[in-house]
Amino acid sequence: MTIVNLGSVGDVAASAIKQTKGSFEDKFRQLDEVLPTPNVYRSAAGEPGERYWQQRADYDIQVRLDEEKRRLDASETITYYNNSPYTLKYIWVQLDQNIFRNDSRAERSDTFGSHPETDLNGIDKPARISLGQLRRQQFMADNELGFAIDKVAADNGQALSFTIVGTNMRIDLAEPLAPGAQTELAIDFGFNIVEEDAVGARSGYEHFPDDAREGGNDIFLLAQWYPRVAAFTDYEAWTNKEFLGRGEFTMEFGEFNVAIDVPADHIVSASGVLQNPQQVLTATQRERLEQARTADRPVFVVTAEEALENEKEGTDERKVWRFKAENVRDFAWASSRKFMWDAKGYQQGGDIQPEVMAMSFFPKEGGDLWKKYSTESVIHTMEVYSRFSFDYPYPTAQSVNGPVGGMEYPMITFNGPRTELQEDGSRTYSLAEKRFLIGVVIHEIGHIYFPMIVNSDERQWTWMDEGLNSFLDGVAGREWDPQIPWGVEPRGIIDYMKSSVQVPIMTQSDSVLRLGPNAYTKPAAALNILREVILGRDLFDFAFREYAQRWMFKRPTPADFFRTMEEASGVDLDWFWRGWFYSTDHVDISLDRAYKLRLDTEDPDIDWQRHRENEADKPVSFFVQRNEAEGRKTWVEMNPDVRDFYDENDRFTVTNKQRNKYQKFLDKLEPWERRVFDRAIAEDKNYYVLDFSNIGGLVMPILLQMTYADGSTEDYRIPAEIWRRNAKNVSKLIVTDKEVVSFAVDPNWETADVDISNNYYPRKIIESRIEAFKSERGTDHISRDLMQEAKSKLKSVESDNDE
Repeated sequence: MTIVNLGSVGDVAASAIKQTKGSFEDKFRQLDEVLPTPNVYRSAAGEPGERYWQQRADYDIQVRLDEEKRRLDASETITYYNNSPYTLKYIWVQLDQNIFRNDSRAERSDTFGSHPETDLNGIDKPARISLGQLRRQQFMADNELGFAIDKVAADNGQALSFTIVGTNMRIDLAEPLAPGAQTELAIDFGFNIVEEDAVGARSGYEHFPDDAREGGNDIFLLAQWYPRVAAFTDYEAWTNKEFLGRGEFTMEFGEFNVAIDVPADHIVSASGVLQNPQQVLTATQRERLEQARTADRPVFVVTAEEALENEKEGTDERKVWRFKAENVRDFAWASSRKFMWDAKGYQQGGDIQPEVMAMSFFPKEGGDLWKKYSTESVIHTMEVYSRFSFDYPYPTAQSVNGPVGGMEYPMITFNGPRTELQEDGSRTYSLAEKRFLIGVVIHEIGHIYFPMIVNSDERQWTWMDEGLNSFLDGVAGREWDPQIPWGVEPRGIIDYMKSSVQVPIMTQSDSVLRLGPNAYTKPAAALNILREVILGRDLFDFAFREYAQRWMFKRPTPADFFRTMEEASGVDLDWFWRGWFYSTDHVDISLDRAYKLRLDTEDPDIDWQRHRENEADKPVSFFVQRNEAEGRKTWVEMNPDVRDFYDENDRFTVTNKQRNKYQKFLDKLEPWERRVFDRAIAEDKNYYVLDFSNIGGLVMPILLQMTYADGSTEDYRIPAEIWRRNAKNVSKLIVTDKEVVSFAVDPNWETADVDISNNYYPRKIIESRIEAFKSERGTDHISRDLMQEAKSKLKSVESDNDE
């Protein structure tokens, strides 16, 4: 089978258009020479071929949540259908929780920010570690994380051999699986749930220590929580590239039957439809849920008062919530006794799914913000996205509040904005939080269309879900309220387009320098230009709908999108894709510097009137002009009863709260910050930041040896992925219990390093036939502050997690 890696087509394209005479560069050269050749699986028109196939995996899972231990234990049966024309000797399964292991490839290859800045005198400023970084390091050191696989067996009970490779597991089948055949796998597993705020995960638990219940309460968001069969495709075979944190997921569609065993006072939200409401809901709750189907505004299934009362105590009793999800590629769920729950039926009238139940689950911390906007935003999203693609095909669409900023799964999304507690005990929200909530709900519910239904490969081509979705969430946002700065207009991408950190959109996500502009902003701006300037709305919308409907519940590649948009619009766009989406060395790794960091312990003044004047000088958005010309009313115009303070006043209206908020914030720390800070002082670990440069240009693993003050040595291998975002210079944080006196790179000459003189720190004399001399810098720069005053908690090394 031919395997095509579209991530390398830039090199192919450059070679194909290289000129031997003159300086001509063909900007309109046909793109077909760098796209995969059409075949019986994927046609030249960009649609599924006559022999298109994809695999299927059904799951039957029983899972138990141990609230006190914050642990899951579960058993699953996977029924795997081989619809491919190939015989399979083994099956690859994703173990995404293994990314949190201290020895994971992602953790070992993670870089420490950037090189320290220098002041006006050329003296290095101190490197800093934020309290959040310390908290992550401490949590991962204190907990045994990652999957524990207790059993892997065939349907007859026969144990199967398996091999764990980082975040993947290969299961060797007892007999090869022929085309058209199916097999069952039984897996028993468990893992300790991570604290999302501590490690910055896509799911986990959030603790509320101040709740009335003794010991506090938790919200559990569970995703990437079960061993999931990796996709097997016609273009790549097994999609088993290591999960490093950025590149998300591509899965096989199937049916899920999941039994979730939780404390009896918990409310559970999950992908799919609840199968046993009589066992887990009261008669009143079931009646309210039925009323919600035809209500004009969301109806509370669990009220705020009931949720507040519920979170005061606990119980030793348990309930099992049973969910069924059909034709989905994943399953996620949330559980907490803190949840209030509202619902509203969306009557879309489609043939596949005429009614959708839009629902939101949130704690008291969500307050009026969530009561007013979450479920309504869910419905608004479906109304707009369905116009551009297809009717929403599932029976539920849910928004759940938790510690995750925003993540998406079939029928369920996790969204983070909250209200703010006031001194009098009331809760309110800022304009920024209102915008954040509406925007993130639109974006994440939009992801149910792309890529949860139009199932693109997020690990390879992040822009195919994030870029397309960012384009559409801008459309939906402007149709909610054009005064809110939604989405991406072309002028918003100028700085990135001319920056030195730009890489082609067709770059694999783990290698992108700045994921936000590359995968979200630039492709969204490109699609806006394609729709508004090049094709016009009619041609673009027709072609885009064609793409979505062709690949609904299937797995498209970039070539399928490019070809469909051209074939359906009737316009040659090769130059556009080439320009917007596509627009080398020996080993010599130098250990330039080593910093030993030691513990040691700013007020924006915003001119709101100046911002208002600057805003008034800007021309009215052409998006707004065209929407008005089409007679399209805004959400607020159609729903005047929900206008609030922020609809009557612009975003530059100054309040005393804005004047005082920042200063009050600096006056105190959160309890967890104090705990992290105190612990770091007490432990007094050794923190070293090592600066490496790749002088030769060829990336290699860094084979590091540390010599301690007591004379012992330790080898520390850093994977080659450390160079994935910067192939020239990287920094690495090393934390040790013992004091290090020297570091050496490749001490056993294992990597063919051409210059060993720069492999040691401190530098050492290298024996040679002619003595070499190098002047040494002073060493007074080695001692640095670990962090500035604790109050500056947001001052840290810039994160590269742009999502």
